[in-house]
Amino acid sequence: MVAELRGKTDAPMMECKKALTEAEGDMGKAEELLRVKLGSKAGKAAARVTAEGVVASYIDGTTGALIEVNYDG
Repeated sequence: MVAELRGKTDAPMMECKKALTEAEGDMGKAEELLRVKLGSKAGKAAARVTAEGVVASYIDGTTGALIEVNYDG
């Protein structure tokens, strides 16, 4: 549950554990506790979810490059 909460909120692991303990395992309540405690940082991870995208690579001798393009359309 700690990993799931951390994935949703991007909060530190110990903060997630404390919030879940305080919320007695209620994920929604733990998310709210983290939002109050950590401010807007807790909601940032949810905004980064991408539905589609592509990664491309290019190598020229000893030099290489990677590019990632995401689409959340």
